[in-house]
Amino acid sequence: MPRGPEDVVGSSKSGSGQDKHRGGGLKRFVTLVTIGLAVAAVVKELRLPEEERTWNGKVAAVVPYDFRFPTMERAKERLWDPEAEHVIGPRVFGVGWAVNMGKVVAMVRDRVGV
Repeated sequence: MPRGPEDVVGSSKSGSGQDKHRGGGLKRFVTLVTIGLAVAAVVKELRLPEEERTWNGKVAAVVPYDFRFPTMERAKERLWDPEAEHVIGPRVFGVGWAVNMGKVVAMVRDRVGV
């Protein structure tokens, strides 16, 4: 007989407390990798002479980073540019990639014929 909400059939809670940690390992791993890449990017920039620092580039020869102050022009270019060549590009600020939703919408419109 159910004693409380945690014992109701179909409840997402369990007595062991493991359900709230499912997938937490992957999320923690991705977070740690992202932090590690950000630290590596900052160290890469700080190793350069001050006049050569751009605060944007690639770390590990693959992952883009950009620590410059974000601008509306750059945000539009990276997040809403239907004419862009790629759907995925560098983030406006930080380490990693962002989805160019303008390109996605343009591709859907081309497919649907709108």
